[in-house]
Amino acid sequence: MTDPDSSDESNGYDRLGGPRLWLLLRLNRWAFTGVILLAVFVVLVAASGLELTPLREIVESQDGIEFLFSAFIGAIITGTSIVVTINQLVLSQELGAVGQQRGRMQEAMGFRRDVESTIEEDASPPEPAAFLFELVDGVHERANELESEMEDERDEELREKVAEYVEETTGNAESVKSDLRDAQFGTFDVIWNALNFNYSRKIYDARKIRADHSDSLSDEANEKVDHVIDTLQLFGPAREHFKTLYFQWELINLSRALLYISVPALTVMALLIMYVDGSALPGTTLGVDNLVWVTSAGFVVGISPFVVFIVYILRIATVAKRTLAMGPFILRESERDEDLG
Repeated sequence: MTDPDSSDESNGYDRLGGPRLWLLLRLNRWAFTGVILLAVFVVLVAASGLELTPLREIVESQDGIEFLFSAFIGAIITGTSIVVTINQLVLSQELGAVGQQRGRMQEAMGFRRDVESTIEEDASPPEPAAFLFELVDGVHERANELESEMEDERDEELREKVAEYVEETTGNAESVKSDLRDAQFGTFDVIWNALNFNYSRKIYDARKIRADHSDSLSDEANEKVDHVIDTLQLFGPAREHFKTLYFQWELINLSRALLYISVPALTVMALLIMYVDGSALPGTTLGVDNLVWVTSAGFVVGISPFVVFIVYILRIATVAKRTLAMGPFILRESERDEDLG
């Protein structure tokens, strides 16, 4: 995974900083799963040191092992079946007749042509990271063209506003482009950098400049502002498309992960029910009853499919929440750093 202390944070253009978002978005899903499971294991083992009824007594008197782990068998089978079925229903949207598939192809090629004509490229790259790189680079170039057009502008307030807008836009674009160079679709890097480019705010700011200084802007300057806005407007659909593909990719990974984990988890549950009772594994290790070690480990294995499900859905839900609105709409107060009037 990419170091969270990347260039985005150092140059001030990281919109997704903070430990909470790093945990929800950037941390490797398997590492996140391991952290949660380890925490549960430590809590269960540590609880044996409290002034509570010893586990071995509970198992001997109430047959606690069978009571606890038999419930996991039904939960794992039912939960895995439901999740995989739901995921397959979502992915089934990709299936369709040849006419539907041809229509999707035509729409995709039409969007590519729109992007190519706007950023003045003969052929846009096929890879998602490279495609977004060229689109952000197009915004960068259009912003520089706008700044060049304003060099002889007599309205000092307008010139300062444009210079500030261009500085923020090019700085954000350079940061995102730098990280997109080595990004590979299938990892979270592509979506992470797409989220770091706040195109909605940039669309609003460009339109605000044009509305507030319509009398001062020349026809050429107005045209340059339009070019910036047009390029930014293409970034939204591109990001949403790749976000959708990433969600489908993650749902496939989630389904495979649950299928891989479920059978070993069920096997462990069966072993604990069949061969472990109150007289098993006498003695202690590190001052803790051996039965506590084994039961705690078994519980962690039993909840592992559920934890894997949680960590995958947390990332998908977090990305979905941060991309609810497409276009010049800003839902988070943190991005409204001035009166939007």
